[in-house]
Amino acid sequence: MAGSLRFNHHFLTSLLITITITTLKSVHTATTTNTEFVKSSCKFTTYQKLCVTSLSTQSSLIQTSHKLMAHAALNITLASVKATSAMMVRLSSSQLKPREVSAMRDCVEELGDTLAELRKSIGEMGLLSGSNYEIYMSDIQTWVSAALTDENTCSDGFGGADMNGKVKDLVRGRILVIAHLTSNASALINHFAYIHG
Repeated sequence: MAGSLRFNHHFLTSLLITITITTLKSVHTATTTNTEFVKSSCKFTTYQKLCVTSLSTQSSLIQTSHKLMAHAALNITLASVKATSAMMVRLSSSQLKPREVSAMRDCVEELGDTLAELRKSIGEMGLLSGSNYEIYMSDIQTWVSAALTDENTCSDGFGGADMNGKVKDLVRGRILVIAHLTSNASALINHFAYIHG
């Protein structure tokens, strides 16, 4: 009886170890596949390194879906715009020249438009299907393109020698990152549209 219990205990322990190892291998394989999918998809973007670093953390959610890849890119861009807009609101209430405050407020307004356009795009991504696919995709592409234009307009407002160098560099640097994220999202959306169409 004692030998039988020992056998059962060893058998169950061995079975548990085998299941755990198999599960870990499966998870590792899926993670590797998902990460490789992100890397290969980012080859269609202009800013590939930024694409990989910003989307690799989302690889388990993206898996191997071009639609989820584009959706994640939009969400990451949206989060970056929100953070930058909040930073600029804080900056505009600090001791800046009137010209800088004006440019900052204009930029926050442009970023508000960008947020609205990205939110609309994210909403439409969830509705892409069947007969309405082409209409929704066209809207998404138009809104993302408009968001990029708004970001460029924001950055242009900080041109000129009368702007504080540190403020100008900080804002332009953040806007540049947003513009690159938006450009990447646009490329991934266009790639998804190409594959789907």
